[in-house]
Amino acid sequence: MTATALITGAAGQLGCELQATAPAGVRVVALDRRGLDITDPEAVRRVFGELRPDVVLNAAAYTAVDRAEEEEALALAINAEGPGHLAAACASTGTALIHVSTDFVFAGDSGHPYLPDAPTGPQGAYGRSKLAGERAVQRAHPRAMIVRTGWVYSSFGSNFVKTMLRLMRERDTLSVVCDQVGTPTWARGLATALWSAVDQPLLQGVYHWSDAGVCSWYDFAVAIAEEATALGLLRQLPVVQPIPASAYPTPARRPACSVLDKQSTWEALQRVPPHWRVQLRSMLQTLKESSDA
Repeated sequence: MTATALITGAAGQLGCELQATAPAGVRVVALDRRGLDITDPEAVRRVFGELRPDVVLNAAAYTAVDRAEEEEALALAINAEGPGHLAAACASTGTALIHVSTDFVFAGDSGHPYLPDAPTGPQGAYGRSKLAGERAVQRAHPRAMIVRTGWVYSSFGSNFVKTMLRLMRERDTLSVVCDQVGTPTWARGLATALWSAVDQPLLQGVYHWSDAGVCSWYDFAVAIAEEATALGLLRQLPVVQPIPASAYPTPARRPACSVLDKQSTWEALQRVPPHWRVQLRSMLQTLKESSDA
């Protein structure tokens, strides 16, 4: 019998990569917000009744970190109430659920990588809404799997990598924050990891996933410049200058160090991702080969 996987947030970076990497033998139903508004519990129940999915991969999210400071109610509706509705529907139908969360649930002041059971302490509305979503999922569906990640980018949609490429084509010099540290995550690698988790239905609780290694936003931008120039995506190598976060104030506070400890997840899934720079190079090659470059 063919398993049915429901992907929410189908138009987003991760949703697109989940569709692109879906394994053979899985019937994928991918719905964007027009197909399923997860904030509407009646819509969720109706879709579950029609599709009867075996697993749900929730990639739907409000991700506008700065705008969330003014739209916290909307962020909570999408990032907390919506996942709660999905979790309740999954629990009532015996459906597996994999819910994607974020490194922004942490304060970012510990000075070392965060284990999955480390104390949380979000610094802004976005992080608070995602943490509320984790708790809503855990209350409604204790057997759900929650996967935290961070600094996600893809050849699909808008993200830091594509923004840097645009700015580097427009300017000879740009400045990037150097004192906020994390790990970039190619959404394609995350997607393949989530499909691996689907094959292990006994996994439950909180897990962490990102690519290997650590960097600052400045380091990330320098790597983008170098790799993109080598691939011919940029005509010349731009100058990237480091600046402190204090020189680039934003409405939302961001964690200074949101590196996640992924060892337990890598062991559970029996897969270790390449270094983030290797993944960046692969994504840029994919971008070069597409019409979206």
